[in-house]
Amino acid sequence: MIYTVHQAKTQLSKLLAQAEAGEEVIIARGKAPSVRLMPVTKPESAERPPRTPGAWKGRFEWSDSFFDPLPPEEQALWDGEAD
Repeated sequence: MIYTVHQAKTQLSKLLAQAEAGEEVIIARGKAPSVRLMPVTKPESAERPPRTPGAWKGRFEWSDSFFDPLPPEEQALWDGEAD
């Protein structure tokens, strides 16, 4: 079905539902068809495998000093208290 831009503005939710249901929805500027609404489909290749907890365990190492407090002048920069 063809709709004008004005009709599309006032009935957008309805037109989206129609397009998602597989109906052809065309929006025209004046009498000239301009765009076709189509549902977005997710390509199968874009699906990610399920996440596995702990998959990165053991891949990183850091010293115990990583958890030490920052020096006062560096902490002041993080807190926005220094120039």
